[in-house]
Amino acid sequence: MPAVPSLPGPFLPAASGPAASRTRCWWGWGYADAQPDDAACAALGALVPGTLARPLPLPRAADLPMARPRVSPPPTLAHLVTDDPQERAAHAMGKAYRDVMRALRGRPGRIPDLVARPADDRQVADLLDWAGEHGVAVIPFGGGSSVVGGVEYRGDAHRAVLSLDLTSMDRVLEVDTAGRAARIQAGALGPVLEAQLRPHGLTLRHFPQSFEFSTLGGWLATRAGGHYATGRTHIDDFVQSLRVVTPAGTSTSWRLPASGAGPSPDRLFLGSEGTLGVITEAWMRLQQRPGHRASASVAFTDFHRALDAVRALAQSDLAPANCRLLDPGEALLSGASPDGSSVLVLGFESATAPVDDRLAAALELTRAHGGRGAAPAAGGDAPADAAVHAWRSAFLRMPYLRDGLARMGAVVETFETAATWDRIPALIDAVRTEVGAAAAKATGHPATINCRLTHVYPDGAAPYFTVVAAGRPGDEVAVWDDLKAVANDVLHRHRATITHHHAVGRDHRPGYDRQRPEAFALALRAVKDALDPRHILNPGVLID
Repeated sequence: MPAVPSLPGPFLPAASGPAASRTRCWWGWGYADAQPDDAACAALGALVPGTLARPLPLPRAADLPMARPRVSPPPTLAHLVTDDPQERAAHAMGKAYRDVMRALRGRPGRIPDLVARPADDRQVADLLDWAGEHGVAVIPFGGGSSVVGGVEYRGDAHRAVLSLDLTSMDRVLEVDTAGRAARIQAGALGPVLEAQLRPHGLTLRHFPQSFEFSTLGGWLATRAGGHYATGRTHIDDFVQSLRVVTPAGTSTSWRLPASGAGPSPDRLFLGSEGTLGVITEAWMRLQQRPGHRASASVAFTDFHRALDAVRALAQSDLAPANCRLLDPGEALLSGASPDGSSVLVLGFESATAPVDDRLAAALELTRAHGGRGAAPAAGGDAPADAAVHAWRSAFLRMPYLRDGLARMGAVVETFETAATWDRIPALIDAVRTEVGAAAAKATGHPATINCRLTHVYPDGAAPYFTVVAAGRPGDEVAVWDDLKAVANDVLHRHRATITHHHAVGRDHRPGYDRQRPEAFALALRAVKDALDPRHILNPGVLID
């Protein structure tokens, strides 16, 4: 696939007004005014042979098959609950390709009967009590950015479905500047959270691609990975304590710098995806805001030598904040390289000291593995070179482009994993070969399969794959399901995790069931029975 046009341009309109005044897209990613228009969608479709002649029309929530609510809240809770059709549609699914295409085709699945927005723990507990008494499934909902089917209801075992939206609980309640920590409500979206920390000169420093549209509670419930490639990047690393409301009562762990007192209660709820309880607040470790930055790109003609260079960086003590390796296809797609080279995007930052020497040492290390580094730039937020700027721009606009391709009937799948270094080369080759063959068989057209490393560790790395192929008109979701099954099988055979940072949800359940030890599954089922005896919380996620 040729490189997509860079910003600004028709593929991502300029923002109009502050974020608070903009309308979220109910069926796709991000803001409605940032979605590609029809002409931009057609231009995208022209890059993928076999797509539709014209884009699918924008869906309207009013056209969805939406039954009347099957339950009504009691008067004491009625002020927290709405049955507005637009709200119900916006809370019916996440933002995976599968969700976007179902919305475009008018097949959203079961839409929640009600949407609730509690403002405190007591209201959360009252809603859970009411739901348990009336057989209502409760789906905890933060920013709704799930790409694994984590915020929807599938099945018919419950009388009704309540989407529990936590975004009214969005305050930083307390800041300990001496200990560099803060007590934060779980419904705070990324920008809201950081805006409240900025006056204290502190930051959580957790920036996933979904930062604008995801919440602290969502990050915790899914064990989210941040943008930074090395060191402390997973949300787990920043947790001091959690407060979780469950149908069986509220769990509040002690705020401690460390503890060896038995299994960690926080670890029980981190990654629980709303199936054991509702995370309502957390004490989080913070950092000083960085003031020193430096970045550069490095080109490689040999992708496997580039892998060796990244491994050497991960095993050094240089600790780059950004260490993203783009294969030739990914580099071309993002505009980072037009000549078939792989590109390594390197970045360093610090709150206390200049980082130019660390960047220089990293560039010297990459040269030993055949890398050709561009001249670095330092200070502020200025990009180092055209490749770094292109990658940053593409990183932010890519979800919108995915939606534009979906409107043209293309199938777009993204999935990530992690494996040890000894397995990484064969894993990447197998995904390209087997998923590519499956896409060609399903669609009759060749697929584009790109790979980048998003996070690197001394003992392994996290490859992130993008698959773009023509779909079968009206049957796009079935093609996506087939590709997902093939990809999951490849990951399992290579002992690569089913997910590195996107969570399990419902889409990754088959892979998670194969990866999880059965003894642990037994314990998890027992915990579910104890904390959620009526099985109302996010049914079908993690366990049956």
